[in-house]
Amino acid sequence: MGVLHLKINGDDLEVAAPGHWTLLEVLRYRLGLTGSKQGCDKGDCGACTVLLDGKPVLACLTLAATVQGRHVTTIEGLLPAHVAAGGKGADPVQDAFDRCGALQCGFCQSGMMLSARALLNRNPQPSDAEIKDALSGNLCRCTGYTQILQAVELAICEAAGRTPTPRSWERASCADSGAASASDSGERSA
Repeated sequence: MGVLHLKINGDDLEVAAPGHWTLLEVLRYRLGLTGSKQGCDKGDCGACTVLLDGKPVLACLTLAATVQGRHVTTIEGLLPAHVAAGGKGADPVQDAFDRCGALQCGFCQSGMMLSARALLNRNPQPSDAEIKDALSGNLCRCTGYTQILQAVELAICEAAGRTPTPRSWERASCADSGAASASDSGERSA
């Protein structure tokens, strides 16, 4: 057991943990930050993705001792970081995922959002291919990825002050999610 000096979501923390523990184990079992999910434990699913100095890493493959003094951002830290930077409410990526219904069970959600946030921080106007590449390390077993990609596109477009172009398979764009939700709820009850 040793004491780790970590910077998690903007806070300097001292955490006692065994030297062989991964960053994921420290986050979940010592700090109670359960937004990073424990999925495959071998780097295949991306559910444990966090940002390390702004870059996505797999917390299940990262020894906690190796991140001392570096900045770790978990899904719990996105909203506070956005507000600290002068934003209001949730991070735009979180908001877009919500508005586009880009989640189902929620297990992959935090890893997807953090991968998307890292992409948009380094490239505010990525191509479709760059978006797909940035999210390629995150597996979702519930969806066909369509709404996830739409959510990232919505966050990009809104940051640039544009309304996203509806795709051919969409009845309404994510930007009109209030109208889409109302019509969808009517269809479900019929």
